[in-house]
Amino acid sequence: MVLIEEKMNGELPNVKTWVILYPVYINSKKTIAEGRRICTTKACENPTCDEIGDCCKFLNLPYHKEAEKAYPRDFMQRGRVRVLLKQEDGSLCNPEISSRKHLMLRIAEMVPRHIGRTTKKQETSKKQETSKKQDSASSSSNAPAKSGKGGKKKK
Repeated sequence: MVLIEEKMNGELPNVKTWVILYPVYINSKKTIAEGRRICTTKACENPTCDEIGDCCKFLNLPYHKEAEKAYPRDFMQRGRVRVLLKQEDGSLCNPEISSRKHLMLRIAEMVPRHIGRTTKKQETSKKQETSKKQDSASSSSNAPAKSGKGGKKKK
C-alpha cells in the first residue's frame, strides 16, 4: 500500500532510506524501555499507523504505510510508517519539521484530535447516555418495595 506520488517516469522513490515511525514511539502507555521515544506528557494514547499516516498527509510529508511490519519489542502490534523528511538534494520537505524528534512531537499532538478518535468518543458517550437512561427507567418500575425484617425464622 503505497501512499506516495510516483515520479514522472513512473518509478517509485527508494523508501528504504526514509525515516521509520512505529506507533510505540509516541504511545504514552509504553515505557522508555518498551520503546517510547518522547516524554509521556507530550505522547498520546495508543496511536495507530492509520492515524500517523493521516497526520503525515496533513503535514504534506510523503509517507508509506507498511502494515505487515512489527516493532521487535512489541511484535503483537503490527504496522509502521516510513516518512520522507529530506529530499534527495538535502532540502526539507516541510520546513516546519527539521528532525525525527520534531516529527514525533508534532504527530503526537495531532493524533488526539484525529477525526477517527473524536467520532469514536462521541459515539461512546451517546451509548453511555442511552444506557444510563435505560437503567434509571428500569429501576423506577411500579414493583412494590421490599420491607420488613429478613432475618432467620424460628422453628
